Amino acid sequence: MLTPDLLGRLADDAGLGAAQLHLQRLDRPAAGFARDDGRWIYPASMIKLPLAAVVGAAIDAGHLTWETPVRIAAENLTANDTPSPLEPGYVSTVEELVTLMLQRSDNVATNELFDVLDRHRATATAHRLGFGQTFFRRKLSGALPLIDDPHADGRNSFPAAEALAFFVALDARALPQSELLRGILATSWWDVKLHRGLEPGDTFAHKTGDTDEVAHDGGILTLATGSRWAIAVYTELPSSDESDERFGAFMRGLRPILAGA
Repeated sequence: MLTPDLLGRLADDAGLGAAQLHLQRLDRPAAGFARDDGRWIYPASMIKLPLAAVVGAAIDAGHLTWETPVRIAAENLTANDTPSPLEPGYVSTVEELVTLMLQRSDNVATNELFDVLDRHRATATAHRLGFGQTFFRRKLSGALPLIDDPHADGRNSFPAAEALAFFVALDARALPQSELLRGILATSWWDVKLHRGLEPGDTFAHKTGDTDEVAHDGGILTLATGSRWAIAVYTELPSSDESDERFGAFMRGLRPILAGA
């Protein structure tokens, strides 16, 4: 039987350390499960999830369209896990930027959206959407030294609990432009963490976040057996193949329990 203690033991056995874990069944009413001590953990690229929801809100409000043009600025360039297709002077669109941000975790696209939305207004919108502990404070850097960001006012915040709330709301189509955003998350390039513990026929619309100090994964998991779950896992493990394998070990322990629930 799934309990918060069992969830924690699975994480401990997998070597996830003092991970913050959140799990919620989606296909029928059920209690959620969590192990979370409430400490702040840097969200890394998970911050791109609420930023995408803010884009959706701007589109619903008529302030933007998916076709709104955006010229790429040189000051927003930074490293990525794979080379960004965005070059200075290139005219992109809001849809392309959001797709690159969620699918490839493109930092250049993210930084452009910081400018398009204005980080302070974006934070206020995120709060109105229900993410009260989310703050967009600094553009993203793919490597040291950090990108020059004169308007930075601290570090970004998006707790694991709000990541779970994002996925629950996305599944319920309660976020602006939910269907399009979920569709993009289903095409993630980085199926390297929790995916390692899944079975054929399972699907996972998800987002990862990595730095030298943290590694995260979370999304909407649909098992081949039909049950559907929202999950968010935040750790203070460094980004590495070893850390990714620990996520896989955690899911290999968790999946049979979910399938039998």
